[in-house]
Amino acid sequence: MAARVGVDGGSATRKLLHHHHHHSRPQQQQQPQLSQIGAVPQLLAGGVAGAFSKTCTAPLARLTILFQGMHSDVATMSKPSIWREALRIVNEEGFRAFWKGNLVTIAHRLPYSSVNFYAYEKYKSILKSMLGLDGNGGNPHAEIIVHFVGGGLAGITSASATYPLDLVRTRLAAQTNAIYYQGIRHALHTICRDEGFLGLYKGLGATLLGVGPSIAISFSVYESLRTSWHSRRPDDSAVLVSLSCGSLSGIASSTATFPLDLVRRRMQLEGAGGRARVYNAGLFGTFRHIIRTEGFRGLYRGIMPEYYKVVPSVGIVFMTYETLKKLMSHGPFS
Repeated sequence: MAARVGVDGGSATRKLLHHHHHHSRPQQQQQPQLSQIGAVPQLLAGGVAGAFSKTCTAPLARLTILFQGMHSDVATMSKPSIWREALRIVNEEGFRAFWKGNLVTIAHRLPYSSVNFYAYEKYKSILKSMLGLDGNGGNPHAEIIVHFVGGGLAGITSASATYPLDLVRTRLAAQTNAIYYQGIRHALHTICRDEGFLGLYKGLGATLLGVGPSIAISFSVYESLRTSWHSRRPDDSAVLVSLSCGSLSGIASSTATFPLDLVRRRMQLEGAGGRARVYNAGLFGTFRHIIRTEGFRGLYRGIMPEYYKVVPSVGIVFMTYETLKKLMSHGPFS
C-alpha cells in the first residue's frame, strides 16, 4: 500500500510538473514575441512615436534651444527665466511660435526614431546571440550591458544618418524676430552656400559623443526599470509602466549628457544668420570658453526646461512605441 502511494505520488508530481511546464512556456515566450514584427512596422512604430512625442513637447524643446543658445556676450536678459521667455515668445511672435521649426522636427524625428528603435532591436539581438543569452533574463548583468551597448550604437547610427536635419531644426527653432532661414530647403541651401557642405555637419562630433551615452543610458535604465517593475507588480498597466520608466530614464540620460548637448547646440548655432563666430577651438575649446565666460553652471543653462520637456517626451515616446508594437503584433502586420 505504501509502495502504491509512492508510485501514485510520483505520477501525480510528474503530471503537475508537466502541467506547469506546459502552461509556463508561452509566458516565457510572450515577452520576446512582441518584438517579432516586421521591419517596416517596426520602423513605422518608432517613427510615429518620435514624431508624436516631439510635437507634444515642442514648446519646451524650443525654450531649451533658446536658453542653450544664450551665451554671455549675446544674451539679452541678465537673469533669464522660463516664464519670462515664454511670455516674450507669446507677446512678440504669437502662440504658434512655440511650434516654430516643428515641421522640420517631425521631418527629422520620423527617420531618426525609426532608425533608432530599429537599430536598437537589431543590435540587441546581435549582442545577445554573441553573448549566448536566451532572452529569459538569466543573466541580469549581461542584459544591462546588452541594453547599454545596443542603445549607444543605435544612437550613433540614427544621429549620423539624420544629422543635417537636426542642424536645420536647431537653426529654425533658434530664430526669434529676425528670420534668416525661410524653411527646410532654404536653410539647407543657405548653409551650404555660406558655410560649405560640411557646415551641415557642424557639431557632429559633440553630437555623437553625447547621443551615444544618452541613448545608451536611456535604453538601459528603461529596460532595467521595466523588468524590475514587472517582476514586482506584473498586473500593472503596460502604458503606465512604459510612461513612468521612460520618464525616469529620460531624466537620467539628460542629467548625464546635458553639457555635451549644450556644446552641440552652441556649435550648431555659430555663424547662423550672421552671428559672430565665438567658438573656434573645437569641442574642448568650446567647453573651456563656456566655463571661463559663464562658469560651470553655464554648462547647464536651460536644464530646467530640458527636465520639463524630457519627463513627458521620453515617457511618451516609449509608451507610444510599446503600444504601437503591441497593436501591430496582433494586427495585419504580424
